[in-house]
Amino acid sequence: MSPLPPQVLSPLDGRYRAAVTELGEYLSEAGLNRARVQVEVEWLITLTDRSLFGSTPLEAEQKAALRALVTDFGQAEIDELATLEATTRHDVKAVEYLVRRRLSALGLDHIAELTHFAATSEDINNLSYALTVREAVHQVWLPKFTALIEAIRVLALDYRADSMLARTHGQPATPTTMGKELAVFVYRLERVRAQVASNEFLGKFSGATGTFAAHVVAEPSADWPTISREFVEGLGLTWNPLTTQIESHDWQAELYSRMSHGNRILHNLATDIWTYISMGYFRQIPQAGATGSSTMPHKINPIRFENAEANLELSSAILDSLAATLVTSRLQRDLTDSTTQRNIGVGFGHSLLAIDNIVRGLGEIDLDRTLLASDLDSNWEILGEAIQTVIRAEVTAGRSSIEDPYALLKELTRGKRIGQDDLVAFVSALEIGDDAKSRLLELTPALYVGLADSLIDYLK
Repeated sequence: MSPLPPQVLSPLDGRYRAAVTELGEYLSEAGLNRARVQVEVEWLITLTDRSLFGSTPLEAEQKAALRALVTDFGQAEIDELATLEATTRHDVKAVEYLVRRRLSALGLDHIAELTHFAATSEDINNLSYALTVREAVHQVWLPKFTALIEAIRVLALDYRADSMLARTHGQPATPTTMGKELAVFVYRLERVRAQVASNEFLGKFSGATGTFAAHVVAEPSADWPTISREFVEGLGLTWNPLTTQIESHDWQAELYSRMSHGNRILHNLATDIWTYISMGYFRQIPQAGATGSSTMPHKINPIRFENAEANLELSSAILDSLAATLVTSRLQRDLTDSTTQRNIGVGFGHSLLAIDNIVRGLGEIDLDRTLLASDLDSNWEILGEAIQTVIRAEVTAGRSSIEDPYALLKELTRGKRIGQDDLVAFVSALEIGDDAKSRLLELTPALYVGLADSLIDYLK
């Protein structure tokens, strides 16, 4: 058997590429290297703007030319960095050499030694990861996550008055509405969305052990902490003044934990929708040309929700691992974070793929209101809760002397199917006030939904 030509290992870069391709703009190796170039360029501008070490501020055209190294970063730079790294065996050093080459081409050799000045690789990397992750969150993941929330919200509003039998512990229980049940997920997901949206992105720029030692030796009179803070904040990040060689990654742990929590809520949604489909509450809308089973032509499988489950589990496994491991670095530095951070995009990708599946799946189902009504009408015994609660209120108000109403209804309904006629006869014989009896006689399982409809108004 002849070997295959080189193939991608991750399905995110193969079968599912179309659903996650936007993440590659930020969380790929190329995206990381572009951000590294950005950090190196902005550090050069920061130093020359302050006329440090005999330099003078660059002209506006020179700054624009330097910043164009970032905006014009493309395949030529990707290939050149690969060639440089083949020699340096060091990714950040390759970026430094690339920037130096571009300085020479721009006639800026006189500031070449300010490239990567007093910086450790982690000064460049921590800021680059913060920039790329921030953009991936705000430009890609959050918009997709928000769009999914809105899709669920639309269904919650559409189905707000559609009564259905609840199933606590999988057994018939006090009715609710499909809209209210979906609104629960909207509310839960909105909280996570807000937490992710407000997550800080921290950065440091303070040298090999976070002490500014090389900076101070080179220029003792400069206020290096202030320069560092203004530089980091100028990138739109939050400055971390107290670090080792690395920024401590706590912001990453917080972010990935919150995203993983969102994944798990979506996993709960996917399993609930799958279950409603299996019960017939949701009908699946046939998609033209689609095959449900290779041998059973009649089948429409809920594959969108099953695929979402699996991808949410994979995403959370990676994000949880990142959150757990990135917060530990031996003494002032070890490299355990280097390889793990290169998998950030994988964690994001599986989450994004799951979100895409759920959005598509929600657009391929329709509520079977006839079945919901039939299911309710077959379970009149669930009104036992309402009856015993009303009796207890009547006893308290002095309008009834019935002893132990709960036990009375338990004897009537537990483990039994009771029809409308049975309950009407039972209620008619109760010694309770006329108003209470009238309310119970008018009650049906479909009407026994409390404030389910109006509760949806608590959604923002």
